Amino acid sequence: MKTDKDIAEIAKNIKLLILDVDGVLTDGSIIIDSKGNEIKNFNVRDGHGIKLLIKKGVHVSIISGRYSKVVDFRAEELGIKDVYLKSHNKDIPYRELKKKLSIEDEEIAFIGDDIVDIPVLKQVGLPVAVADSADEIREYAAIITKNPGGRGAVREICDLLLKSKGFWQEIMNEYSGN
Repeated sequence: MKTDKDIAEIAKNIKLLILDVDGVLTDGSIIIDSKGNEIKNFNVRDGHGIKLLIKKGVHVSIISGRYSKVVDFRAEELGIKDVYLKSHNKDIPYRELKKKLSIEDEEIAFIGDDIVDIPVLKQVGLPVAVADSADEIREYAAIITKNPGGRGAVREICDLLLKSKGFWQEIMNEYSGN
């Protein structure tokens, strides 16, 4: 397992954060009403962390195995431009993103929660599993968040990246008026 110092050094160089959706940006619950409309719960603090990262120049992307209009809407609201849905093989959009952004594996962080995420977790510089992830993926993670998916796990990693890159004090000054 990597030390906090190792993690901070890796995090400093991250240029892309890739997020899974169900179980990472949400708690994994899917509510479908009698008309077939899907409802998902997103954590507002996770969203704010994503917006802060984007504002500071870190690219954020979504790769999910499911399609959902709700995810398209939330991504647009947060300013996430690269959204890959119905990606049963997440390695395909992963390679596409690397090429599009001209970045290397070690410059990418990925947050996952289930076995479908293993191929990407094995490649990235900063592999992250949420606290309530499937046991099988934990061995591939450099970080296991304190918070579960949909309940602050993404914000945890956003804050880690912002702090490691030296942006945190500037952000705090902006909000505190200092």
